[in-house]
Amino acid sequence: MPRTPDPYAVFKFVVEILGLQVGGFSEVTGLQSETEVEEFREGGNNLHFHKLAKATKYGNLILKRGLVDSQALWKWRQDVIKGKIERKQVTVILQDRQGQEKWRWVFEGAYPVKWSSTDLNATSSTTIAVESVELAHHGFTRGG
Repeated sequence: MPRTPDPYAVFKFVVEILGLQVGGFSEVTGLQSETEVEEFREGGNNLHFHKLAKATKYGNLILKRGLVDSQALWKWRQDVIKGKIERKQVTVILQDRQGQEKWRWVFEGAYPVKWSSTDLNATSSTTIAVESVELAHHGFTRGG
């Protein structure tokens, strides 16, 4: 009997912006899409509603990492605040335990709409400062 493949672990991934690897992110969220539906009732059919597909929505992509000296994401966000919107391609690559690429999600037209950091607290001497960048985008595809 053939062996069922194990699912991939979620701890090993890489984020690229315009093809360049950008720091070590500890968390990526927002890998989601949802197609809205409209219920339509057909006259004389009382058993069910028809569900018609409408627009597809994509959640914002959220990248989190330890706060470091690199200011590339910070500067990109500051440009957006100043009205200079530069859309970029962002790629999230899931790797197996050996570091081989297994899945690739390509986000088109991304730009930062929110930046935040961990609260600062003088009594938390072991807590790592984390920056979070939220990116709006035009949707994503499964890259190959």
